Amino acid sequence: MVGTRRGKSTAFIVLGAALVVIIILLYVGWVILNWRTGLLLFLGILLLALIVAGVVVNTVFLVREIRRNEQHDAFINAVTHELKTPVASIRLYVETLQTRNVDESKRSEFYRTILADSDRLLGTIEQILRTSRLGSSAHRSNRAPMNLQQLVTECVERGRILHHLSPESLQYEPGPVLPIMGDYDEVRAAVSNLIDNAVKYSGNHVRINVSADVEDNRFAAVRVRDHGPGIAQAELKRIFRRFYRTTGPLAARVKGTGLGLFIVRTVAKKHGGRAWAESEGAGHGSTFVLQFPITI
Repeated sequence: MVGTRRGKSTAFIVLGAALVVIIILLYVGWVILNWRTGLLLFLGILLLALIVAGVVVNTVFLVREIRRNEQHDAFINAVTHELKTPVASIRLYVETLQTRNVDESKRSEFYRTILADSDRLLGTIEQILRTSRLGSSAHRSNRAPMNLQQLVTECVERGRILHHLSPESLQYEPGPVLPIMGDYDEVRAAVSNLIDNAVKYSGNHVRINVSADVEDNRFAAVRVRDHGPGIAQAELKRIFRRFYRTTGPLAARVKGTGLGLFIVRTVAKKHGGRAWAESEGAGHGSTFVLQFPITI
């Protein structure tokens, strides 16, 4: 189905380009043969410009539609996998507990796995629902004064427990109070997504540094640095797009829906801040920055 749509879109693009070339050749020939007729020449050039502009606009929309379809298909595949895998795992363990006599230690291990898969399933559903809420014009944030430093501390502790990390693997030194006006749940989701993303792309050797401090005397900035594979310069802005996922051998093994960083940037914009990524390229790790205006 995807190949059919892509083939049709490519055919339209080729047809449009061919029509532009033919029209240009015809009009150039016509101009050479009828150079004295100034008015007709002007009208012909104007008509040509309109036709070319129409073909260009049509081609741009077709290219965007191709990309949108590819992102949509990638999202469906990722979400299907993220929903199906934990459900299948939970079902397997429950059936095993029902049909076999399992000793107490194994039973406890099964229960822990079932709970972990349930958390993963709920996390995926929450990501999808949060993306829908953030994109809705009817959604209103419940903003209130809060200390960003305290929230980051809670997110770091959550990350250590969730991913079974030591303080050395996920390092954080609390700093000064960072007063901001924000929706607690949305800001927590943004910071947690940055930490989860750093853990996922760190591979087997997790070493992450988190910091939160004042920048330019106007912003409270959260920085999450990992020592993973790094990000190519061409992808530094694309990674915040909805459904976008980076390329590379490690990225292919990382689970996710491609919504985490989109949520981060959306939350930052809604709160009057910014979010961006920094990396020196492959093998040099990456740093994600989340900024919010400080309230006085």
